[in-house]
Amino acid sequence: MDDKTRADLERFQADNKVTTKGPLSLVVQLSDALRRHRQPWQPQDFLTENKGQVAGLGGANLKKILARHGITRILSAEGGRTSRGNMGLMMKYIDFMNRLREDVGIDYEGVEEFWAEQVGRYFHNQPFTLNADATRTLGANLDDLFQQARKRQSENPGTQYLGTMLQHLIAAKLSIVLPAGSFQVFGAAVADAPSARSGDFVINDTVVHCTTSPGEPLIRKCEANLNAGAKPIIITLFERVRTALDLAADAGLAGRVDVWDVQQFLATNVNERSLFDPAARAAQIGGIIAVYNQIIDTVETDPSLRIEFEAN
Repeated sequence: MDDKTRADLERFQADNKVTTKGPLSLVVQLSDALRRHRQPWQPQDFLTENKGQVAGLGGANLKKILARHGITRILSAEGGRTSRGNMGLMMKYIDFMNRLREDVGIDYEGVEEFWAEQVGRYFHNQPFTLNADATRTLGANLDDLFQQARKRQSENPGTQYLGTMLQHLIAAKLSIVLPAGSFQVFGAAVADAPSARSGDFVINDTVVHCTTSPGEPLIRKCEANLNAGAKPIIITLFERVRTALDLAADAGLAGRVDVWDVQQFLATNVNERSLFDPAARAAQIGGIIAVYNQIIDTVETDPSLRIEFEAN
């Protein structure tokens, strides 16, 4: 696609706020439908028989188009069919595409790829969701949250959503239970960089290490902590606890390094602070998420790391 076409599409997107799933669903499907209609395009050619909706919109159709561009996530189950404002947007888009056709011609593949990119950005910018389903344990709900991070990480190679989330959830919990100023919070990239710091959080004589994948370099850090008179704690995912314990034992540090799983680390705090009162439990979870989001806004640059809390 030429630069002018891209600039025109970006301007249309900005002017008409085509950034949410309803409008995006519409323009993706309309862009595909244009190939099969006579030019110049007329808005009435894209209406249902009763003229009440835009024709051809549907979840299956949208899924098929996006799959051609490697997007397998569901943008809209209804494909934008019932989104308010679609009729007006359809008319504006048809008018825009007619002018674009007369000006520089239509690169159908390029236009469709442009909108697929915007769908990808929409998914990327969506916050994660923690659903505090009262019929399940907090650990199970956290597992669902972590699975969202794993999935997004797999869709964006080179990113570390899960590790960043784990580190800042731990920071949020510690911030709630400890006096202000007890420790410093750094961005995840800073924490992973070579530095003089002995761990992710240093609290009095204790050094907390947060990891989704414990390995020998971490164990060497723990050994250095011990040699310096500090007490190391590794907080990791439940399924990685055994790995960390075995690595510590292999290094001759059995019984000298605490290893905790993050699910129980958070769940224990929530139950204790709520006094095991189910009515207060959700508020405690919400409090941790609120502090977590404050940390994301302060030390990270990616707002998609935020978590929306849904209490049932």
